[in-house]
Amino acid sequence: MSKPQQLTFPWNKPNKSTFDEFYFDKNNLAIKDILLSEEDLFLYGVEQTGKSFLLQSACNHLALKEKPSLYVPIKEVKQYGSGFIESLDQLNLICIDDVDLISSDQEWEIALFNLINNCFSSNCRIIFCSSINPSNINFKLKDLISRLRKIDHVELMPVKEDKLPEAIKFIANLRSINLGDKEIKYLLTYSDRSMSSLIDAINKLDDLSMQLKRKIIIFFISENLKKMVLIRNDGHIGFI
Repeated sequence: MSKPQQLTFPWNKPNKSTFDEFYFDKNNLAIKDILLSEEDLFLYGVEQTGKSFLLQSACNHLALKEKPSLYVPIKEVKQYGSGFIESLDQLNLICIDDVDLISSDQEWEIALFNLINNCFSSNCRIIFCSSINPSNINFKLKDLISRLRKIDHVELMPVKEDKLPEAIKFIANLRSINLGDKEIKYLLTYSDRSMSSLIDAINKLDDLSMQLKRKIIIFFISENLKKMVLIRNDGHIGFI
């Protein structure tokens, strides 16, 4: 049976996420090699560390090789019912984000267990992702727990405080933005220090600087940072 073409769904917004655009500090350097391997994986770590970005990068990496894959965010997929994942084992890679959201849901747990078994037979790789350590997820199906325990668990660590300036410089350089040390220090002082929020801020400042034809200096950051700040539904600071 031939494998289906690359699948697209409402949650699969076009993105160009790649591993080359992710800042891997010393603590996370080995994760890139693990993601590029062919082994199943359970990636976990605190929120706002870039796990979803890495899953989408893994799918894009295979797409370049014309191998079908699918990013499956449970937050958005669960409403379609567990039957959605029944035939996904025909793909080369499935990346399931926020897998902890199906815990204690018997129908979904059984469907996930069956998917893992089918993927084992068809050589389809699965990468699971959660903000919760898999050992602490309240799955009820013992067979599912047993299967997940056999998969390598890897923690994505937040960027260390002393590495944040280097990370910001890395992200800015990718966008051809010349941020000086003073601008980086100001950004770290007056914005949320999670990588996702910092990237949001840099992207928005970059867009504004191009629209207004102004350089990103401290005065420009100060003038616009407060206008961009909002509180997201998850309680984290974001940028409009």
